[in-house]
Amino acid sequence: MSLDFELYVVTDRQLTGGRPLRLVVEAALRGGARAFQLREKDLSPRELYPLALEMRQLTQAYGARLLINDRVDVALAVDADGVHLTTTSLPASIARRVLGPGRLLGVSTHTLAEAQAAAEEGADFLVFGPVFFTPSKAPYGEPVGLDALRAVRVAVRSPILAIGGIKKANLDQVLAAGADGIAVISAIISADDPMAASQDLLATLRSRRVQAGPQPSS
Repeated sequence: MSLDFELYVVTDRQLTGGRPLRLVVEAALRGGARAFQLREKDLSPRELYPLALEMRQLTQAYGARLLINDRVDVALAVDADGVHLTTTSLPASIARRVLGPGRLLGVSTHTLAEAQAAAEEGADFLVFGPVFFTPSKAPYGEPVGLDALRAVRVAVRSPILAIGGIKKANLDQVLAAGADGIAVISAIISADDPMAASQDLLATLRSRRVQAGPQPSS
């Protein structure tokens, strides 16, 4: 399938600089961001539910997509657009069975083998990385680098969003290596002006697409 977004904003309320997450997300929405992953891993399902419901209402108001990290139950409870799985989540094939065909299923991957497995199990898109160093992904190991991203692009047909230290300055490299878009955390969540940061990243992504020209269909 093809995605209808190329910027995927991953939340972390610990990185907002003390601002309420709602205000940061709404600013990003005003800046044009149209896909969000609610990723607040320290919250229990009971604690996550009201925040997820708030984010669902907010994203719906802007016609944006909301995926819930890991929690299929919470995603269904708030009628989210889908679930984002990790390497410790339910297998994508099982999550798909629970979610049904109408919701999005994203999977975080860090190796070629993980990417291939997620694609084969029915993931709608992959998030691959960390491509570059970033503090938020440091606990998950060293950056995988652009060569690994290129290898995944050759091996799978699923849309790939690169994550990990993605900035305006390295977008060209990431797109040239085969990414269909990017996933970011601090670049928007920690930005002084999340609306401007979203606008800037989206404008850069779109200008690079125009410069690249039409891509051959697969």
